[in-house]
Amino acid sequence: MTTTYHTPALLNETISGLDINPDGIYVDVTFGGGGHSRAILSRLGAGGRLLSFDQDIEARENSIDDNRFTFVHSNFAFLKNFLRYYGVQKVDGILADLGVSSHHFDDPSRGFSFRYDDGLLDMRMNKSGSLDARKVLSDYSEEQLADVFYLYGELRQARRIAHSIMATRDSKPVNTIGDLLAVVRPHIRLSQEKKELAQVFQALRIEVNGEMTALKSLLSQCVEVLNPGGRLAVITYHSLEDRLVKNFIRSGNVDGKIEKDFYGRIITPFKAVNSKVIVPGGDEVEQNPRSRSAKLRIAERIYDA
Repeated sequence: MTTTYHTPALLNETISGLDINPDGIYVDVTFGGGGHSRAILSRLGAGGRLLSFDQDIEARENSIDDNRFTFVHSNFAFLKNFLRYYGVQKVDGILADLGVSSHHFDDPSRGFSFRYDDGLLDMRMNKSGSLDARKVLSDYSEEQLADVFYLYGELRQARRIAHSIMATRDSKPVNTIGDLLAVVRPHIRLSQEKKELAQVFQALRIEVNGEMTALKSLLSQCVEVLNPGGRLAVITYHSLEDRLVKNFIRSGNVDGKIEKDFYGRIITPFKAVNSKVIVPGGDEVEQNPRSRSAKLRIAERIYDA
């Protein structure tokens, strides 16, 4: 196992928030380097069980040799189907750490980071996926590209970036990280360069991997598969994810639509365990700078569907 694959954020807070039952069944839908999964297993007794999902086959190399553990090579959007496949109907806790593994950022061939000019623009979490960043940049219309950068990158200059990509690709394909940087840098504020370049790459990554659609699917399934009293712990890294998770916990649905009973009380199958979002402390950020944007929300299932 590669010990530097990924350093999990908010590890202690997340495991504590799951309030693990030693004989319970738990799911880590973002296995990665296995840091959270190992911590969950350390709290489980002989009768406990953990299923861990990851769509990147490279994560299997970090698999845990434990008869209580099952590695599932799949996107978490298919949570319910795979739980049934493994004979599980209900679980006692679900953990989702939605960040990109350090392993992905640090591998130039994966194309996730703007630090490597020569890397190809791939950005697929699942290497067998048909859509990569190059295909997005070469095939999408100007309007589609502008929507990607505006909706998923929250970039005010989304239309200008999209227009420049269209003008560039008429004469030269945008295939490498360096190609993309050359196109977008004229539209990036120098004082905000790292932040805005990160937003550009975030937008493409979300589109390539269908991340928001997958997250909505996961959250909807949590309503069905969590036992009453079971916990959901979600770590997000950007406002789009955090807003969706916050509204889901409050309303019980991915649209954030509030329903009230006769007495005006909100009807939801969840209650927030932490009234205030949990963020890393200064010591953790110093030791693991990539944790600085992490936000943890924990909810408890309060009645059966």
